[in-house]
This record gives sequence, structure tokens and C-alpha cells, in this order.
Amino acid sequence: MIAADGVGLAYWLSRPATEDDRTLVLLHGAASNHTRWSEFVEHTWLTESWNVLAPDLRGNGESMVRGGQSCARWARDVVAMLDAEGLPAAVVVGHSLGAQIAIHLAHRYPERVRGLVLIDPLFPRGLRGKQRRLWQVRWLVRAVRALIRALNAMGIRRRTIPNRDIRRLDEQTREALQGAESFEEIAKRYTSLRPILGSLPTANYLGQLIATVSPLPPLSEIEVPVAVLLSGSTTLADSEINREEVARFPNSEVITLPANHWPLTEAPDATREAIEGWIERTEV
Repeated sequence: MIAADGVGLAYWLSRPATEDDRTLVLLHGAASNHTRWSEFVEHTWLTESWNVLAPDLRGNGESMVRGGQSCARWARDVVAMLDAEGLPAAVVVGHSLGAQIAIHLAHRYPERVRGLVLIDPLFPRGLRGKQRRLWQVRWLVRAVRALIRALNAMGIRRRTIPNRDIRRLDEQTREALQGAESFEEIAKRYTSLRPILGSLPTANYLGQLIATVSPLPPLSEIEVPVAVLLSGSTTLADSEINREEVARFPNSEVITLPANHWPLTEAPDATREAIEGWIERTEV
């Protein structure tokens, strides 16, 4: 589809055999694309009775554009996709940055959101390690990004950027780990700069990093049911502070998963079953 500002946005929509307006929107994280959800869509029973929409968020995958990225704009893009398909409202599932966008979407467009499933959202107060340092120097990251965008405007940029197959990356990671519980190893694989920047403009990546650690809307104002899937041993955030932040939602439930911020890779079946189970018992 073409957004109001002329940018081409790509998304994939699975419709059930029977007519139904129940819709699930799947939002990937930073430096990712819709293939993050390929396994989930293939195996979930929700596709039998739900519309399932998985976009490449602006600046990623086949929605490639340089600049113009923010949680507000991504949320607006999702609403435009729902409008284009005649879908009134959705349960929105987001991972990492996708979870941040989902929160903004529910706050800005409450009439378009029936519920939220947030997979390892990053609350600024709970950040630690590299993510905490990123938050502390976010002003410097913004300055570097502005410089890179200026160079891009002068024509100094890569002309072609290949897509990254996240599903294939997941498969390779599981094979390499061979079931070992190496939280540090999986963090290295999914935060390593070389492969990330091979499939994403540098300015886009920096913009997505900034968005990941930026302030969120007041959680107490999100009135829809919220399920928060938290990794039990994450290297990116303080689990206890995360739980304190989740308690700010008026109607929330915490589900703990055996993972380190990438549960769709580390525990795909448990993650899928947690999402399906919450949707079934909550009746969103």
C-alpha cells in the first residue's frame, strides 16, 4: 500500500476461510521484518478464525525508506493498513520495539485496539547493560544519526540493501546452540552490528535504537486487556522493575517465558501457546 506521505508499505495478510473481523497484528522489533513471525503464523490455530496481519514496519524489509521513523508514525502506518483492508480493530502483538509501538498505538488510537500482547517490552526505568548506556547517550546517537542522514541526502549511501530472513536466522541459531542455555550467545547473535547493518541503513538502525529506549505513554491510560510475556533471564532489562512497570496497566497479566529477550527464537512453542491461551481465555 501507499501511505499518505507517498511511502510504499508492505504487509502480509492471512484471512480465514470464514468471514470474521477478528484481527491479529504482529509487529516485529528493531532491525527485523515480518519474517520474525513466519513460524508463528505457520503453526498457530488463530489463522483458522482470525485475520493475521504482519507488516514490514517503515524503514525495514520491503517497506524500506530512509528517515521518518518514530513510534507515532509506525502506529499511524498500522492504522492505515487496517483501514486499507477494512479491519475495524485488532489485538496487537509486538516484540521489543514492536511492543513499544503497540503501546503507542493503543494510547493514540484506543478505538482500533482490542488488546495487547507485549513480548519483552523495554521500560526505560528497567534498562540495564548496553541498553542502559544507550539511553544515557541517546543525545549522541541522535547527533550521529543526523550526520549520517545529511550524508545520505548528499548521495553518500548504499544503493541496494538485501532483506534479512529472520526465520532462517532463528533456525541457524537453534542449530548452533543445540539446546544449550547460553543467554550471552543468543544476545551476541541478535545484536551483532555487522549482519544488522548488512540489511538496514545505519541511520534507520540508530533511529530504531533510540525509539526502543524512548519514553512510553502513561501505562495507566491503556485500558484494554494486556498480556506481557517476559523472558525469565533477560540481559537487557531488570525483571523486577519490568514487573513493577507492568503493574501500571489497569488490566494486565504477566507470563514468564524461558528465554533471553528472543522467546520467538528460544521458546517458539511456549510463546505461541502463551499468546493463544491468553487470547482464548480473555476473549478479546
